[in-house]
Amino acid sequence: MEYGFVLPGGTAAEQLAQARLAEEAGWDGVFVWEAGYGVDAWSLLAAMAARTSLVKLGTLLTPLPWRRPWKVASQVMTLDQISGGRAILTVGLGALATDLPDTGEVTDLRTRAEMLDEGIDLIRGLWGGRQSFRGQHYTYECARDDLAQMARPVRDRIPIWVVGAWPRPKSMRRVLRCDGVVPQWDLPDGREGTPDDARELRAWLTEHDAGDGFDVISEGETPANDLRRAASMVAPWAGAGCTWWLETRWDMPHYGEERLEQVRQRLTVGPPRS
Repeated sequence: MEYGFVLPGGTAAEQLAQARLAEEAGWDGVFVWEAGYGVDAWSLLAAMAARTSLVKLGTLLTPLPWRRPWKVASQVMTLDQISGGRAILTVGLGALATDLPDTGEVTDLRTRAEMLDEGIDLIRGLWGGRQSFRGQHYTYECARDDLAQMARPVRDRIPIWVVGAWPRPKSMRRVLRCDGVVPQWDLPDGREGTPDDARELRAWLTEHDAGDGFDVISEGETPANDLRRAASMVAPWAGAGCTWWLETRWDMPHYGEERLEQVRQRLTVGPPRS
């Protein structure tokens, strides 16, 4: 299992310092979130790439239906080049939370789902050198071979993780076109997902030829003052077949010295390895 930290926010300078601390403390990945307005995720990740050498870098997540896919493809590819092949792209439909900016983008669920599917295909095609794409929502044409050659990722395949509603069939079909899943548990009575649910998800992925290298992401919050307890909280998810643990602080305010200190403390003690 690999261990990442989703930074809850802050200024660009604060988050850059946190990324360097994460690498020093032995975390495997650093992830940032994207909003309609705020510290730009991809500029920030590029700066992190230039100041680190080991941690993988990505978003959690990019609301792809509200972005231009060719622009996202360019940003991720550039990050992959700068970082020497450490980029990860996580995509989803986009949250409609009231505390996020309203930019007038499409909110219809079916339309966003169609745009997400097309966006994934278009991004993957661009990274592979494709110069033409025509879909219901997106069109891309470029006759210049040199652009496609210069804009190649370091690796043959940059991982794309996608939010997948388990066990919804349509959502899971989308998951199979990607390289990893961030489970959104759609379970009876609205209960939270458990390692047993993750085990069922992993078994379904295996049955559908997702492959051993397919990532299943688990996430949560572990204590900074008791690494043994933290490791015991994560171990069942690893045993269920999850390949990443992402340390999150979703309920934490995005500003303030108290937030900064809590993030520093949790980063400093390192990941909850067994």
